[in-house]
Amino acid sequence: MNRLPVLVSPYGPHAALALHVHGLTIRGHHAETLLAADEAEAITLMLGDHRTHRVSRLGRMYALSALGRLDEALGIAEALVAAQPTLGGPRATDAKIMADTAEVLIHLGRIDDGLHYVARAMAVLDVAPRKGLRYFSAMSSLGEAARGAELFELADDAMRRCLESFETPDDLYRSAAELTHAELWLEWALRLEQVGRAEEAAGLIDKSVAVLQFWIDQGIDSPVGTAALAVCHAKTGRTAEAFALVDELLPSMRAAGQHHEARLLHLAHGLALRATGEWRAARREFRAALELSVLRSQRLLFQYELAITAVLEFPGDATQAVLESLRSHVEALWQLRLDRRTMLRQAYRRVELEAARTTADLAATSDALTGLGNRRMFDRRIDTVADGGSLLLIDVDRFKDINDRYSHGVGDRVLGEIAAVLRSHCRQDEVAIRFGGDEFAMFLSTGEHEARQVAERIRRVILARDWSTIAPELTVTLSMGLAACHAGEPGRDLYDRADAHLYTAKRAGRNQLAAA
Repeated sequence: MNRLPVLVSPYGPHAALALHVHGLTIRGHHAETLLAADEAEAITLMLGDHRTHRVSRLGRMYALSALGRLDEALGIAEALVAAQPTLGGPRATDAKIMADTAEVLIHLGRIDDGLHYVARAMAVLDVAPRKGLRYFSAMSSLGEAARGAELFELADDAMRRCLESFETPDDLYRSAAELTHAELWLEWALRLEQVGRAEEAAGLIDKSVAVLQFWIDQGIDSPVGTAALAVCHAKTGRTAEAFALVDELLPSMRAAGQHHEARLLHLAHGLALRATGEWRAARREFRAALELSVLRSQRLLFQYELAITAVLEFPGDATQAVLESLRSHVEALWQLRLDRRTMLRQAYRRVELEAARTTADLAATSDALTGLGNRRMFDRRIDTVADGGSLLLIDVDRFKDINDRYSHGVGDRVLGEIAAVLRSHCRQDEVAIRFGGDEFAMFLSTGEHEARQVAERIRRVILARDWSTIAPELTVTLSMGLAACHAGEPGRDLYDRADAHLYTAKRAGRNQLAAA
């Protein structure tokens, strides 16, 4: 795990705890994942490492989904989405959480909601950096969500982008992505077979076998990869190999409660038994897989195999009619899959329009020179300050002299530097404003004591900066006026008190903070 030092910053200082959780779920050890998540989340909460805690919660959500505990998984997903504005982080991390939420919603049958989250994730990933682990992970989640909606083409493209995001990916992540891609091809092939596109299905199964066999030969511990390979063997007539893998793995998967792997192994066993004419035993295996199914698409797969087996075991009009009826249902669902592609395009367009409106609104409330909020944003915010918040007004001392002595270009650079300092001191839901000229404001979500500390830090940073890198002998200082909001106080009164304190600071000699 020589990549861990790179991961500490975006995922928190104790990332190894969460990566252990993810390593277990990647390998399909879902019951163990939940135990590891209990430990990781308790430790990270105690240490106040909320980012690593979030990553561990994601791992827990994956395990719960794999175990069919979808309502619990959705609870975690919704909590993670709600926490995004507070925790912040890279865009790709936001996209990943959206895609993970989409997958759970889709599995719960809330297709419209799920596709909306897929569209949001796609829009974010369109502008996110396309290299590195965060993009890799987000694309993997997008692929899983698309697969859940049977948008196989989108899922295939997402998994390809996963692998392209690393020039030389770590084997842990490369194997996980390629094994997931192979399982996607297998699932796609099974659906294509159901709608009579056998040649395309055979090509996908061949691709899947090549990838699965490679990683198993490399000694990768992946029960789900082994189970998928068993299905491929059964589908391509290698029944002896399928039987061997089933005998090796099925009892332990059942005992461990790893239902996804067990379903695949029962499918492989049933297909192999049917190929050898053991129809009754094959029906037993398909029924066992059906009992472990939690999703409609899973149940339909095994019902279809049961219908085929019944026609072989009990040929006649009755069994043939059941099979034909099921085929009609399968074809209707395939058409519904195509309709979802249209629904996704429409959802993506809505997301684009929402983003355009947001961008336009931001432009209307932003200062062109500094990128801070402008007077229009100030007017919006001033009446929303609640008890417990504070308003800080800031003037650049003798700014006219700076423009007159050095030029307006130097003055603009000074304003840009000050804006960057103010922005860096804003926490979530806090905002910095430039009124125009040399006047700034900050809406702080703290009381007076902490707001004083923030203001003094800003003042000292500006005072200590080496301004001679912009112009020889240039010095810059700030005067500040601070007022904490009183319960029920109108915004205009809050502004007047902060403004009065600002002029107190100026009359007292500048380069200082004045407050109550």
